[in-house]
Parts: sequence; structure tokens; C-alpha cells
Amino acid sequence: MDSARYFDNAATTRIDPRVLQEMLPWLGEHFGNANSMHLWGRRAMAAVDLARERCQRLVGAEDACEIIFTSGASESNNWVLQHSGRFAVSPFEHSSVRAPAMDLPQGSILGNDGWTIKPPEEGTDLISVMKVNSEIGAVIDLPDSNEALIHSDITQGAGKVPVTVEGMHYASFSSHKIYGPKGVGALYIEGGYELEPLLLGGGQEQGLRAGTLNVPAIVGFGAAAAAARDDVEDNRAHVTRLREIVWEEVSKVKDVRRNDHTNQSPFTMSLSFAGLQGETLVIEMDAQGYAISAGSACSSGSKKPSEVLSAMGMTEEWSRGTARVSFSKINTPDSAQEMGKTLAKTAERLRSLQPA
Repeated sequence: MDSARYFDNAATTRIDPRVLQEMLPWLGEHFGNANSMHLWGRRAMAAVDLARERCQRLVGAEDACEIIFTSGASESNNWVLQHSGRFAVSPFEHSSVRAPAMDLPQGSILGNDGWTIKPPEEGTDLISVMKVNSEIGAVIDLPDSNEALIHSDITQGAGKVPVTVEGMHYASFSSHKIYGPKGVGALYIEGGYELEPLLLGGGQEQGLRAGTLNVPAIVGFGAAAAAARDDVEDNRAHVTRLREIVWEEVSKVKDVRRNDHTNQSPFTMSLSFAGLQGETLVIEMDAQGYAISAGSACSSGSKKPSEVLSAMGMTEEWSRGTARVSFSKINTPDSAQEMGKTLAKTAERLRSLQPA
């Protein structure tokens, strides 16, 4: 398979060779438990501490101890919300934020006017608003919090667009969106704020998260964070070019929309084709050797129209015909152009098969 033909990078990215090289010793000879007192353990903890500092610098936290490693942003999101008092989330959230808001009695969903999110009601303890939407790539402004604490899922922004944790009390992010390994993420907890552990039974991570540290993955996360900081400008310029190459081809199709926000991450492009099914486009493109998606990977199996697109006011016809194309440094101008041409031809062919 040709990695340059993979355009589902908002779901996960290919691991950077530099990251893999840093991880390999921790999968072999450096096997110590980071919470052990002997030399093997101390060496592992030193590697974890370096990764923590790299993640701290990536998101602009003041102190490395404000970074707690988790299994990913979904765990981090649930950790904050399940231990919050009365909370409200934006209508544009990932399913790991939306589901707790709908399932927990203290949760609710904020109102909106387009991309503008309305302030929470008085007495709300915490609001959760993602910084970069995972389906559209919209960079979202935080509403007036009415003195509530602020949590943000910054997974699609960290290391890609200018994002820091300034003004946030909690922030969730993951490794595998920035060319690091899967299964590891972090929760930023602003100094001075406390959070009850989600996992009990050990003193790891300052007593906040039980479980033996996944040292190889954490090392990889740190390496990916460092590389993302070094490469951020080049990567952003590269994917901006790719995005326009794809749109130049796809825009030739009749009845297609690019669902851009006025403040848009170039790493994601949402396209809606009237009268078609996004899932069908994904299947047809896969058959031709290209990976795209019909939305967030965690909700792409749902038969319901996207909650995000519905909140934007999009009609069901346009919503159901939406596909997401997401870019990385692995994609090339040639692969972007060929993918755009293939997607345009596929949409035209599918329309030609519809009854008149």
C-alpha cells in the first residue's frame, strides 16, 4: 500500500521514523518499570520525564508536572467529565465528550448560532469546547464561560495549528495525530486544580492514574511532540498546498460544497456532495486505493446524520453526502491531485447511476 494515498490522517497518522527510532530501545534492552527504584527503573523514569517535558512545551504548559499521561484523549475527556459537577459541552464535540454529556445526569449540550457557541447557564461548573473540530477542521473560539472551569480537547490542533493551554484548566490530546504511536495521550491539569483519579490502585502519575506506565509509547509521544514543534510551519505550508490541489479537482463536480470555517485548519477538508452517501464514497475510493472517511473515526459507523453537521444547520441531504479528506506530511502533490481527480470521477459516476 502506498502511504501517500492515505488521506484519513485525522483518524491516525503514520508513525514518524524518528519517533520509531527513539521507541525501539524501550521495546528491547531498556525494559525497566518506570516506578521501580533500581537503575533500570530510574532510567525508564528519566525517559518518561523527558517525554513529559516535550509534551509540556508542545502545548505551552507552565510546568511538566501539569501533564499526566493517559491511554489517549478519549480517556482524558472522560476523566474530566465523569469527575465534574454540572457541565456543558459544545455541539461540535468528539463522541468521547458528547456521549458523557448525554449519558451523565449532570451533563448538557450548549446552544449555538452557527459556529458561535452560547455561554453556559449560571451554576455550570465546567464547559468543554474542542479547539479544532475533528470533522470540519474549524478552529473554534471559546465562549464566555460564566466563571465555569474550561476543558478543551485540543487533539486536532496540538502540533498542527497555533494552540496553547493558556486560559484552559484542562486539555486533552493524543500522540497518534502527530506521527506518534497509538494508545497514549495526555491530560493537562492546570497547577492548583485537582481531579479525582479515574483509575485506582497505584501511585503512578503523581497518584492520579494507576497502572504501569507504557514507557515505549510515552517515549514515542515525547519524540512526536518534539518533532511536531520543529516541523510545524513546514507541515502547515505543505498541507495547505495539498488542500488546494484537491479542491481544484473536486470543485469541478456539480453540487459539491467545501464546508470551511472562517478560521480553518488546513489539515482537514470536509466535502459534501448533494444526493450521494458519504459511506459509499469511502467504499468506492477504498476500492481504488485511497483512504478517506465519512467523518470522525469514532462515529463513522453511525447511520445517523453527523451531529456536528446538524448543529451547523446542514440539511440531511447534504449531510449524508459528506466525506472528510485529511492531510499529512506523507501525502504528496501528485497523490493529492490524483486523489482529487479520482474522487471527482467517482462522484460523477455514482450520480450517473441514480434514477433520473
